[in-house]
Amino acid sequence: MKTMRALHLVKTSTGATWALRQMRELCKLGVEVHAVIPDEGPLSRVYRENGIQVHRVNCDFPLNHPWLLPGRIKRLKRLVGKVQPDLIHSHFVGTTLILRMAMRGKIKPPRIFQVPGPLHLEKTFFRTAEISTAGPGDYWIATCRDTQKRYLAAGVAPQRVFMSYYGCDVDGFRQISERGKLRAELNIGHDTPLVGMVAYMYAPKKWAGQIRGIKGHEDLIDAIALAAETIPDIKVVFIGGPWDGAHAYEKAIHNYARHKIPGRAYFSGTRHDVAELYPDFDVAVHPSHSENLGGAAESLLMEIPTIAANVGGFPDLVIPGHTGALVAPRQPVELARAIVHMMRNLEQARQMAVRGRARVIAACDVRDTAKQVLGIYRQVLSTA
Repeated sequence: MKTMRALHLVKTSTGATWALRQMRELCKLGVEVHAVIPDEGPLSRVYRENGIQVHRVNCDFPLNHPWLLPGRIKRLKRLVGKVQPDLIHSHFVGTTLILRMAMRGKIKPPRIFQVPGPLHLEKTFFRTAEISTAGPGDYWIATCRDTQKRYLAAGVAPQRVFMSYYGCDVDGFRQISERGKLRAELNIGHDTPLVGMVAYMYAPKKWAGQIRGIKGHEDLIDAIALAAETIPDIKVVFIGGPWDGAHAYEKAIHNYARHKIPGRAYFSGTRHDVAELYPDFDVAVHPSHSENLGGAAESLLMEIPTIAANVGGFPDLVIPGHTGALVAPRQPVELARAIVHMMRNLEQARQMAVRGRARVIAACDVRDTAKQVLGIYRQVLSTA
């Protein structure tokens, strides 16, 4: 039987480990995987070590440098001719737009856009622009139910919109009972109520109408100020540094916290030992304004009581009263109430988190999601 060859388009060599994990497992399943990345970054070696063939071509849409567009289309078209893939799998909106321009008018090889989140679908202009560029050879894999519903509501045929989560290495986030590492670093007592948030700091995008950062750091700061009226010794720790050079925004967040909740906020920056830090959280909060599954999968895998915004893919994992709590986005008052309630009912919250871990393992084990993606490949190739 001929080996299936898939060409994956990724816009970064420093992030998108969720795409890398999936490619790694597809290799184990016998797929010949080629990855297109823009440069020789920190993850380039990891791709190669996992049997993935790497091609250095920047195929992200040059929104701020439109004069680069023709060259990027030409280089991708040339690479497709060289690799001769059975199908092409894109992981970002920008790479998908370039791909569709390069393959305009062609049905083969079929193209799959695995959608990393619903953000662009939430704006009419961007949703219409993306969908309108698709041809008969284009398909989608939604990675949360919200994304799938949005495509169907926009009129995309159901047989062209599949569903599969980006998987986790569930064994890498085993529940760890030992606490103390983070609290010792921050000099916080074991009995001090501690809320934790794990997320990079993304500066607001004014062109998208954003006033606050999309991850909701400011909202959590406001909520802690309100929760402190009921829980006077409550503290909050933010883990995650600035993304894509957003140092000015990081400084603004630090200043806002010093003004709003003096002495209550701690910032640990970017860490590579997050699994060792989670056990010191009493409650994990994910207050994003738009998100896929986000950090909720990680906190639940660690069996940490979890509160998330009721957006995107969070409701797929966080079931109110069963695996955690959901609150409306951009609503610090509601978030504060949820934090206080969970802090006052920690034993019940921990039981919900145990159920949450089981739900994440059942839905998001990358070994299983990769098999689903391979099944989608076969279905697409059988009908293309």
